[in-house]
Amino acid sequence: MILRTPSERNALLERSKTVAMVGASANPLRPSYTVFSYLRTQGRFEVTPVNPTIASIDGVRAYPSLGAYAAERGAPDIVDVFRRPSEVVELTREAIAAGAKAIWFQYGVINQEATELADKAGLDVVVDRCIKVESARFNGGLATNGLNSGLISSRRRT
Repeated sequence: MILRTPSERNALLERSKTVAMVGASANPLRPSYTVFSYLRTQGRFEVTPVNPTIASIDGVRAYPSLGAYAAERGAPDIVDVFRRPSEVVELTREAIAAGAKAIWFQYGVINQEATELADKAGLDVVVDRCIKVESARFNGGLATNGLNSGLISSRRRT
């Protein structure tokens, strides 16, 4: 099911424990590192990097593929995707084969074929959203004057 509403995305985050982050980077200047680090330090999820070019990030072992992750750790609740849109159809097939329950395409990772493939396979699908931002949003991490507004915007209310 394609999760379009905040309540649907919040429910996914609430019922999930494990996140396999495909494309996670050990470079602290990359968004995929920032998201990995944030989710890991919040203590809510067990976040594991999936990247064939690195051995670990901050002491957390990286897996070369979703298949390798699933063979050792079982199916992830969420596959969080930091890859080019042109690469995600095959990655979606890997997520389905690994038994993932959901696939989360980060900002700008928009591929209609991959979205439809995951939806038809019964995965929960989030497109063009950041798991870090959504997690912070639902846990009071995005605030205005100490109050969680529930809005993500750089513009002030009129």
